[in-house]
Amino acid sequence: MVFSSPWELFLDASCSGLVARGGFSGCPLVLPCRRTKQIGSKSMIPARRFLLSPFVGVTLIAVLVSFYFRSSLKPPQHQRLFSVEELALYNGTDATLPILLGILGSVFDVTKGKSHYGSGGGYNHFAGRDASRAFVSGNFTGDGLTDSLHGLSSSEVKSIVDWRGFYSRTYTPVGKLVGRFYDSQGNPTKHLKGAEAKASRGAQLMEKQKTEEAKQPSCNSRWSQDEGGEVWCDVGVPRLVQRPLEIAITGSMSKRCACFEENQLDQSGLEIYKDCEPHAKTCRV
Repeated sequence: MVFSSPWELFLDASCSGLVARGGFSGCPLVLPCRRTKQIGSKSMIPARRFLLSPFVGVTLIAVLVSFYFRSSLKPPQHQRLFSVEELALYNGTDATLPILLGILGSVFDVTKGKSHYGSGGGYNHFAGRDASRAFVSGNFTGDGLTDSLHGLSSSEVKSIVDWRGFYSRTYTPVGKLVGRFYDSQGNPTKHLKGAEAKASRGAQLMEKQKTEEAKQPSCNSRWSQDEGGEVWCDVGVPRLVQRPLEIAITGSMSKRCACFEENQLDQSGLEIYKDCEPHAKTCRV
């Protein structure tokens, strides 16, 4: 006999037991009693009397329900709060401990990348500390290994937030570092909220700059050690122009090479490359 569900097994077992004892001529439960199959001249009921008794059915249901809840309900993950001193212990020098890294106060287990983050690895300076600033400054010594974001531009802060996203996708988060970005209860501080707001603003400005610059195509360019640099335009002529949003994004002004057609050359702010003819399509740089 094939049962389509544990409940059907339970009901059939209960019904079989009652009928075998002569208690009921029919089963009063949800499912009707099944007819007993005959094998030769012997009934299957005596053989099933114990295995398919109500007690066994209830026990089976209890086991199945218990297994379901154990497999479907995951225990809550309690992340640890680290002090600066505690995090420093997980810097890859002790082979019995995992290697941990902090960025913007979030702590990740980077042990699976220990060839990089372990002792002697190229990124070991990030292990056992939060050196958020170094992800964009490139200063991996002394005061450069700090979580201070003071003076960084919105694009630099955005890069650090992007790095945090990389670690979230690649490694296991294990806790928070109490200090600049999280308080003693594990709640975000004003510094973290400010950094995330600045990064969001940087992303918006970069997208706006990209849209604006798409209106005026950039020059082609190439460089070689023997010949130096060169810019050119397939349509129009090269001109240097200011990037007006750059100071808000990076904190400094910069220029780019863009291609302008003849009827656009009277615009203000266009700069001709040094030693390049005004209408030349190619300029040495």
